[in-house]
Amino acid sequence: MPCISSFYGLLIYMYGDDHNPPHFHINYGGKWSVCDFDGNIIDGELPAPKQKLVSAWAEIHRD
Repeated sequence: MPCISSFYGLLIYMYGDDHNPPHFHINYGGKWSVCDFDGNIIDGELPAPKQKLVSAWAEIHRD
């Protein structure tokens, strides 16, 4: 799975043709989470400040 972005210790990964619903994966401190394209966590957890960064990233990269 390719890393498409990295910031503040967050690593964002995404497959081009992964299963539905559309989502991306986040690695933070060796722990994995899965978010939808709105930045909502589907699986796993992140500290609240990091969740806000991921939501902002999702908003900026929505297109």
